[in-house]
Amino acid sequence: METSPSTAPEGLEINGDRLLRRLTELSDIGAIEGTTGSSRLAFTDADQAGRDLVVTWMTELGLDVTVDGIGNVVGVWVPEAMTPEQATLPPVMTGSHIDTVRTGGRYDGNLGVLGGLEVIETLATAGVVPQRPLAVAFFSNEEGARFPPDMMGSLVYVGGLGLEQAHQTEGIDGSKVGDELARIGYLGPSPCPGQVPHAFVEVHIEQGPVLEEASVDIGAVESVQGISWTEITITGQSNHAGTTPMRLRHDPAFVAAEITTFVRRMVTELGHPQVGTVGMIELHPNLVNVVPASAKLTVDLRNTNNDVLIEAEERLAGCLERLAESEGVEISTRTLARFDPVIFDPEVVDLVELTAKRLGASTLRMPSGAGHDAQMLARVCPTAMIFTPSHKGISHNPAEHTDRHHLELGVNTLLGVMVGLAGS
Repeated sequence: METSPSTAPEGLEINGDRLLRRLTELSDIGAIEGTTGSSRLAFTDADQAGRDLVVTWMTELGLDVTVDGIGNVVGVWVPEAMTPEQATLPPVMTGSHIDTVRTGGRYDGNLGVLGGLEVIETLATAGVVPQRPLAVAFFSNEEGARFPPDMMGSLVYVGGLGLEQAHQTEGIDGSKVGDELARIGYLGPSPCPGQVPHAFVEVHIEQGPVLEEASVDIGAVESVQGISWTEITITGQSNHAGTTPMRLRHDPAFVAAEITTFVRRMVTELGHPQVGTVGMIELHPNLVNVVPASAKLTVDLRNTNNDVLIEAEERLAGCLERLAESEGVEISTRTLARFDPVIFDPEVVDLVELTAKRLGASTLRMPSGAGHDAQMLARVCPTAMIFTPSHKGISHNPAEHTDRHHLELGVNTLLGVMVGLAGS
């Protein structure tokens, strides 16, 4: 694709006070008492309130706001001075998500959405007219913390997941996506898949320690590592903890522990950048004096190399087969999410790097260790990401923090990149 080397008009910068005010107001919805974090699981009442606030800001900016069948919200800016031909062109889109994990911070996802609003307001106030529309989106259920898989809204938006299948997805509390969307008033009429943008760029906190450790201002994200989420259910024999000899036990808790240690050993053997996490373990009946009847756990495997990720999945499957036989238990699995690694558009990555350097920022070309909506948009249009440093690499935690200087630098980079992609 063609990109303009020009950044935003010289001297034009976003309003940092306005950006921080919006970040604070959004984080106050679902606020976790005693912290600066928030809890807005997808399609909950708190998520609805957050959506309503952001839609209000979009409307106040004069954006054309639409809601689709999975609850994705897109606001499109078409300046009055734009020609009719320009007004119908596919927009340059930015955005992210506003749902959180149960113990979320105030920047994850939110920076990408509110940063997009700030870019548009800055350009509109300055009278800058791009050569094509600009759009800001927030995609539903990016976290996947209540309903698997993560990045659900953007996956539906690009046609990677059917709308009906998404609506029937059952959450950790037994509710269904379609029912909850209708309940909170965000079961929208716009079709899925959605309009293909001219290009997509997402600004996001790194959620890792790399930029801060290297004392680098901006990450030009070249790729996103592949993700494999597996839910494992182990069924054994519940029995008395005192009277059942060890040699006669079929203990799901022991098997879950063996799987956990296997994952750690395996990823250590495979080496960087392979990572693996057992993030959830549930025992039933979960009593101090009873050998459990069953256990359920999740395994999260990630790698930028799909061949190595497949090897890790195969090794895990072999471990489960051996444990089922040796311990006399039944083991079943369910895939919660599986996404191949994604390579971003080289020209857009170059534009991110060039724009940040022209702002005086130090840069690093890097992969993303976390999943993002941008990896789904990369299926349909040129895409890249902008990373800002995360203090101590902490994220998915109320202690999540990025310095104001880096927040502003990240969004000013976004400003320049969007102008470069759209022309002005």
